[in-house]
Formats: sequence, C-alpha cells, structure tokens
Amino acid sequence: MDLLNTLVDKGLRRELPTREEALAVLATSDDDVLDVVAAAGKVRRHWFGRRVKLNYLVNLKSGLCPEDCSYCSQRLGSTTGILKYSWLKPDEASKAAAAGLAGGAKRVCLVASGRGPTDRDVDRVAGTIKAIKEQNEGVEVCACLGLLSDGQAERLRAAGADAYNHNLNTSEGTYGDITTTHTYADRVDTVTKAHAAGLSACSGLIAGMGESDADLVDVVFSLRELDPDSVPVNFLIPVEGTPLAKEWNLTPQRCLRILAMVRFVCPDVEVRIAGGREVHLRTMQPLALNLANSIFLGDYLTTEGQAGRADLEMIADAGFVVEGADEVTLPQHRADVAAGGCGSHAEAGCGPSAEAGCGSHGEAGCGSGVCGSHEEPAPLVEAAVNANEPRTDLVAVRRRGAGTDLAPNA
Repeated sequence: MDLLNTLVDKGLRRELPTREEALAVLATSDDDVLDVVAAAGKVRRHWFGRRVKLNYLVNLKSGLCPEDCSYCSQRLGSTTGILKYSWLKPDEASKAAAAGLAGGAKRVCLVASGRGPTDRDVDRVAGTIKAIKEQNEGVEVCACLGLLSDGQAERLRAAGADAYNHNLNTSEGTYGDITTTHTYADRVDTVTKAHAAGLSACSGLIAGMGESDADLVDVVFSLRELDPDSVPVNFLIPVEGTPLAKEWNLTPQRCLRILAMVRFVCPDVEVRIAGGREVHLRTMQPLALNLANSIFLGDYLTTEGQAGRADLEMIADAGFVVEGADEVTLPQHRADVAAGGCGSHAEAGCGPSAEAGCGSHGEAGCGSGVCGSHEEPAPLVEAAVNANEPRTDLVAVRRRGAGTDLAPNA
C-alpha cells in the first residue's frame, strides 16, 4: 500500500512521518499486519541488520516506592506480593549481572525503586558499577534510579555509567491520570539531564494502559524530539494489586502495529521490546524481532520472563543473530555523535516503576507439575484460544535471582 511505501522511504532517509501517517499505521487491520511488519522490517534491517542486542536487568532495590504510578507493582500501597528488599551489595549485584552476561547480554541495567536517588545512593551505585566493570571487561552499564537532581548524572558518568534510563511512559496529556506524585515535565527534565551529562539517554513508553492511538503517537513523537539513543517499548502487565490490573487492552497484532509505528518514527534508534512481550506478543514474539533490534534476556524487575535459553533459541530460529560485545549498536552517524558526548550505545529500558513483562513458564520451559513423568497427559486441545481474552496465567511474580537465594533466569 502507498502508506507503507512512503513510510519505508522516509525511514531510510531518517525523515519524520506525519502524525496522520503514524496514526494510520495503528489503524491498519489485522489482515494487513504482515505487510506492516514487512515494511517496518526493511527500515530495521537497513539501520541494524539482523543483530539483536541483549540486555539484562538487575533490580538493586525492590518495592517500597513512595510514588503512585498506577501501572507499577512497586508503587505506594501496592498489594501485589512482590519481593521487597533494600539495596543489594556491590558483590551481590555483580554476581547477578554476571548471570546475564554469561547468557549473552552486553548491557546491564541497574534499577532501583524510589522517586530518585540521594547522593549517598549515587555513591552506592557508583561502587556497584565499579565492581561490575572490574569483573566484566567491556560491559555496558545503564543506571535507572528515578528522577535525577543536579549533578547526579555527571557523577554517574564519572563512575563509569554508559547510559541512563527514564521513560516518559505515556503522553503529556494523560500523564496526570497515571501518576500524581510527579509530573511529565519531571521525567523530561531527567532525560535532558542525562543527555547533558554525556550519558546515552534511554526513554520509552508503556502501551496498553487504556490510552488512545493519539496518545501513543504523542508520546513517540515526544521521544523523537528528545532524541534518546534507545526507546524501550513496554506492554503493560496488569499485575493484581495495581490500579490497572483489569486493563487487558492488547492483542499480538496490536503490539506489532505499535512496534512498527515506533520504528517508523524512530528509524535509527535502538528499539527494545521490554516488559510484556511474553504476555501480549506470545507466539508472535519472533515476528516482533523484525521491528525491534533489542530485548531483555530472562526475568524483569518484579515479574518472570521467558527462559533465557528460549530467548536465544527464538532469535536463532527467526534468522537473527545476537549482537556481539565488540559491535557498536547504533548506526555510525549516531555513534559518532554519541562518542562526542552522549554515550555510544543505547540503553536498557524499564524505569524503576515501569512494570516490565513476564511469562509464566520459568526455567527452560518446564513448569511445575507439567513435565513430571507421573502426571496424566493433558488433552491435545482443551479449548479454542481467544487472543482477546486476558492471559492472567502468563503473569508470575519473580521469586528468583536478585534479592533471593535462587539462581536467576538468564
């Protein structure tokens, strides 16, 4: 169709689509979704080839957050039953990071719940960054600690941080409906501080919170204007105990259209499928690799993800390759600019309050009670699956890895 040809041409030239064109991508039918994926895939391959960057989350401090973000299991007053713990020690965080790096990740995202770090917190994270970098040559480290005060971004960069993540999450017009304890402008200010300090800025969104197509286009256009190196796309995990627990608004096809729209608007940045891919894309995840060039490996902040081995098998089976530690993520024109002051590799993405995704299948695909040799075999077909039905069975609170004595999923 003419729309897709126009968007491909613009994407190859790094030209911004019109709002009407971006809205039209979201309005395409399920019958046309493969055409949309194929078109956006041309833009993705032009700038990033068939490489997939792997990122790994380490939740340094979980729960007990004073902010009231409606989507977040760590929010003020949360009744979700997530893991709650204070700061991991540097050696504990480094050990957790090593699991992800051994699985093929090249970037570690250090996340801590809370409104923002104190100066003492920055010192604490600086020690953790040092420990990780001393034990893992060439690793990229991103910090994700909430709203930054003056001078803190500079201190993180001096400590060795490569990037800083802080998501816009939703449009400015609807932000007050999602969070009341800080503003959209506060988030923009933190991304701007990270940029100015020479950190690679990462900022993205959460889709599926009941927003309109216009809201999605607004936030992605705002991200294009902020010009982060990386745009993580989270799909809301409606965790029981949060105000948005009943918001099941996404289908696999809807997620693909959203990712395609982001790729067309931000053609040459690292687009990451962040939280919720296992829950909402489900068996369509391999198709999404034609749109995004980055994912998280293993588990998320407070919820479980697909087994790390399954992630690697999915990438290989779909005809993609894991990006090597010696490869530069960004296209040369962006990497050159980044090397001059804003960090060269794009970040990992999930803000301290962005409830990143989950899957219910735990390690290596053997859920409890399913693979036991004494279990009665399940019927081959139990019932027809409806893609529009909420898949609450795919949501599981993380009980392993950081903050526990159990091995991480990586």
